[in-house]
Amino acid sequence: MLGEGNPQVAILMGSPNDREQLEGAIDLLTEFGVDHDVQVLSAHRTPDKVREYASTAEDRGVKVMICAAGLAAHLAGAVAAQTTLPVIGIPIQGGPLKGLDALLSTVQMPKGVPVATVAIGKHGATNAAWLALQILALSDEGIKAELRKRKFGARS
Repeated sequence: MLGEGNPQVAILMGSPNDREQLEGAIDLLTEFGVDHDVQVLSAHRTPDKVREYASTAEDRGVKVMICAAGLAAHLAGAVAAQTTLPVIGIPIQGGPLKGLDALLSTVQMPKGVPVATVAIGKHGATNAAWLALQILALSDEGIKAELRKRKFGARS
């Protein structure tokens, strides 16, 4: 479901090497039938493309943005500065600090530029998709029902 129709969720990564850590998020959105767009955009190497993508995402129907980056991890903050959409940051595991630097960069946003931050790496990526689904469920009863079914089973 990459870029087909009007994606509700954008998944941005700073490097093509980050994709392996994002597969759980991509798979979960696909399981739920949520159209999503996956792009490689770097806050440092392609800042103009990041600005353009983020500032026009809402016009394209995007409702939630998930951003994954490692090391300095400026992607989520750069995106959050350009949109009023919810932004979820995934610190990518890697580098000499094994993602701790990315976690600190992602979570330390200035006042007025919030980024919801999840755990480092694959586990965080899957939780980012769950969080995106919970946000979408606020206005989508089908997603809400499926979330309840998966989370609570027979109790729902």
